[in-house]
Amino acid sequence: MSLSELYKETILDHYQNPRNRGRLDDADIANRGHNPLCGDELELFLRIQDQAIADIAFTGRGCSISQASASMMTEAVKGRSLADAQRIYEAVKEMMVGSGATDDLEEDLEDLLALQGIKQFPVRVKCAVLAWNTLKESLDLYLAGRKEAESRPTTGPMAVHEG
Repeated sequence: MSLSELYKETILDHYQNPRNRGRLDDADIANRGHNPLCGDELELFLRIQDQAIADIAFTGRGCSISQASASMMTEAVKGRSLADAQRIYEAVKEMMVGSGATDDLEEDLEDLLALQGIKQFPVRVKCAVLAWNTLKESLDLYLAGRKEAESRPTTGPMAVHEG
């Protein structure tokens, strides 16, 4: 089996058997992402505990690439610190829309390399990065709310943003 076929199988597996699909009722942040060019939609839910992603889930509809990428993203960042999640986002961004370098991806994240082949189809890159951009925006919203929560008492950060 070629590397290209293995990557296609990885994407197909995540599409047919999505990981962390569903809602989190006790999410600290919920955020929506939308790709108006093709209609892909994603809703992302994160529960943050001790500056780490304690739980993450997504719902959505769209092409196999957008949904598989969301599944892969949730697996990659679940249980990781917010700083690690940001670093993984940056590494995927570099791989998908930057130089294509994969040096910053750890061995345990090698499934994410399957997304690299999508770069050959520029119109599909937006499908692959939808979940990642929604994650980045969600973390930014959480951190902005957290800073605000530290300056005045609130019931906790919760943001729903249509992006």
